[in-house]
Amino acid sequence: MPDRGPRESGTTGLPVRHPASLVPAWGGGEAMKKANERLSVLILLMAFTGFTMGFPISNGSAQAAGESVLPAADKDYVVKLGYYNCDHMTAAPVAKDAGIFDELGLKVEVIGNAKVPEAMAAGQMDLGYIGFERTVRAYLKGCPIFIGAMNHLGGSYYLVLRNDIYEQYQKDRRVLLGKKLALGTEPEKNSPEWVTFTGKIGLPPDGKNYETFNMSDKDEFLAMKTGKLDGYTTCDPWGSMAEHDRSGRIVPEFTITRMPSGKWGACCVLSVNRNFAEAHPELARKMILAHSKAIQFIYTHPLRTAEIFARNYSVPLEVALMTIFRKTVAEDRTMRWDIHEENVREAVAWNLGTKTLDQAAATNDYTDTRYLREAGTEDFERFIREKVDPVFPLGMSYPDWKKKAYAVEGKAFQAAL
Repeated sequence: MPDRGPRESGTTGLPVRHPASLVPAWGGGEAMKKANERLSVLILLMAFTGFTMGFPISNGSAQAAGESVLPAADKDYVVKLGYYNCDHMTAAPVAKDAGIFDELGLKVEVIGNAKVPEAMAAGQMDLGYIGFERTVRAYLKGCPIFIGAMNHLGGSYYLVLRNDIYEQYQKDRRVLLGKKLALGTEPEKNSPEWVTFTGKIGLPPDGKNYETFNMSDKDEFLAMKTGKLDGYTTCDPWGSMAEHDRSGRIVPEFTITRMPSGKWGACCVLSVNRNFAEAHPELARKMILAHSKAIQFIYTHPLRTAEIFARNYSVPLEVALMTIFRKTVAEDRTMRWDIHEENVREAVAWNLGTKTLDQAAATNDYTDTRYLREAGTEDFERFIREKVDPVFPLGMSYPDWKKKAYAVEGKAFQAAL
């Protein structure tokens, strides 16, 4: 997810895409090919200098953090957990509203639309959900931050165009030049999705070629709806919201699920303040366990998750359902807690290739899996295989998924919301 700072981040007949069909063709011309060639040596070096720890990491030690007793000094500690108002980070409000923090004996202040790295650097934030490249940038600037668990691999990031602009775009890609687009500050430096997309369709990535704006996702949606913007890049729910109320259309070729190699990368992570983790290791482990339980809840209780999402993001339940469907079925199982070396390397290579990162330290400098190893989390693949695949298989249509989501909770199905 691009570094655009704190932002607030459908159709009832949502098209169902097989995960493979969601992978866009990698474009960008000779310049991008040469950049990829130059990266090959760097990636090989990273293979030898990066991950000295064991990967993948998900299941924990014999004594799960959830079964352990908090030290006396931790019992009254209120953990500060930040997240941006983006659907990728739904685990934060889910852990709170589904009672997961209470179940684990945790006192947590959940802060939406938080400036996570800045707050961590100031000692005012203990954990936070943020984009991968933003985490790396914060670490390189001296922030005491590390990746403690994975959160979202990719996908569910959109370019939304107003209906009339979308129709023009279908005929001529160059119609975007000079348009009023909320792309954030210097998209050519901060949005690998935008750089990749413009390279693929033959447009310049530099923001100077467009009338660019930087605003919250919710404000972008409202500005486009009232004709003040031609389009915007966004997380959900504001992509699905535009399609739900028919004020705009998602440009399908913009959304990237997998990396240019065809492998998964790392969109956003659960980051941890190192000072907090070292002072309160048991709390750090329990927070990571809570994160994993929240993701399990999202997969196994999608209707209840959507209800929580709708309340916290102030959107219709239908939009919330569409949002959860995309990340758990339509785009593959993109929400997960286990860290894999390959995902992080792919994300680094992509950001370096698009020049949205100038440099990246050795990966194990800003990835610390010991708290995840000791948290007592379940094996992600086994969880999906045993608890999710039999109920909500990949390839399931949105209407069928929605019916099953209601059935799981024993509620009467509502076709139209």
